[in-house]
Amino acid sequence: MRTSIRRSQRLMALAAVAALTTGLLAGCAKDSDDGSSDSSGGNGSGKGKTTLTIGTFGVFGYKQAGLYDEYMKLHPDITIKENVTTRTDVYWPKVLTRLQAGSGTDDIEAIEIGNITEAVQTQADKFVDLGKEVDKSQWLDWKLAQATTKDGKLIGLGTDIGPMAICYRKDLFQKAGLPTDRTKLAEMWKGDWSKYVDVGKQYMQKAPKGTKFVDSASSVYNAAVGGASERYYDKDGNVVWDKSDGVKKAWDAAMSVATSDMSAKLKQFDPTWDQGFANGTFASVACPAWMIGYIEQKSGDSGKGKWDVAAAPAASNWGGSFLGVPTATKHQKEAVALAKWLTAPEQQAKVFAKQASFPSTPSVYTGLKPQSDTTAYFSNAPITQIFSDSAKTIPSQPLGAKDKPIDNAISDVGILQVEQKGKSPAQGWDAAKNEIKDVLGQ
Repeated sequence: MRTSIRRSQRLMALAAVAALTTGLLAGCAKDSDDGSSDSSGGNGSGKGKTTLTIGTFGVFGYKQAGLYDEYMKLHPDITIKENVTTRTDVYWPKVLTRLQAGSGTDDIEAIEIGNITEAVQTQADKFVDLGKEVDKSQWLDWKLAQATTKDGKLIGLGTDIGPMAICYRKDLFQKAGLPTDRTKLAEMWKGDWSKYVDVGKQYMQKAPKGTKFVDSASSVYNAAVGGASERYYDKDGNVVWDKSDGVKKAWDAAMSVATSDMSAKLKQFDPTWDQGFANGTFASVACPAWMIGYIEQKSGDSGKGKWDVAAAPAASNWGGSFLGVPTATKHQKEAVALAKWLTAPEQQAKVFAKQASFPSTPSVYTGLKPQSDTTAYFSNAPITQIFSDSAKTIPSQPLGAKDKPIDNAISDVGILQVEQKGKSPAQGWDAAKNEIKDVLGQ
């Protein structure tokens, strides 16, 4: 538990660091530590008249789908440079620091769904109003609303959404004596995430040596809470996380995992999680559409044909992002044009074809096709159909300014206290509660 004194000390230290590094940030938007990497488009780097930088986290798929190269061929006076940070909880604080400094931002900044309300409510004046530049009707209404201020300013263009499925290793399921057919499995856990946990208990009875059923309890929590009609905030903007039925059900499912032997106890997006994919140490994972590309990349050639995809217990959305253009950029016109092009329906369809990141532009849904390599990697699963069916019934959730920090407090503090440190569920809940009080300044 963090005390208010520790929080004050931490904030003072961060303020001092920000003050000392503002000058450096002004000249360099590249992330060089904390899991960051620099990834240029790879075509004509350094040869264009204007270099546009784009800050992203995780695997957005633009480079992988060849979009940077395509855009640079269409615009030979432009060079694109992508600055990638692995974890959003590292990425977003850096973006906030640079926005406040008024310098050092990338020309385009990605914004994760958990941070979009904070950006809308507290940083809108730091972003270009993109609503004047695009046809807003091309996006899902709820996706568009998430990035729109009360006075109608659109600060970000929707990229993907995160409809849910379950990705599983059918070879490990077979060794554990479970069905491997995706339809049969979907029926076994249909309707409730607690049924998915029950399948995990069956798996562990004959689990192949060195394997667990699921990567982490946090994975189950995030998937379950993503299907709740209300989680951390109500429709009036009030904080209700500790009274939310959706949070309680998701927490209970996660605790069933955390207090059993079915979890590999890995922290998502840490290097050990990536190694878990590569080494086949867990048999299933809650799998939003963007996870398809991540699994293919991290599991590598050895996982081809071993992974499959089944419908999730219930419709849920986990993740999804936006592209915003900071007003501080010196290349505003060029950055807006690139952001528009990258988020256009045609380009979203190309990213889906490469790594199944599901578009937020419904006009392309009927024609979506994954790459043949991706389809083969996941045992010819009907990926488009599974994610489309989920997307159609995802409930609209009210979001708040501290959605992401509250979520992190529950996942990375409360659940980890139980899963990795052996604390009781009550102790884990108390740890999350104290962290959230800290986040909310209570």
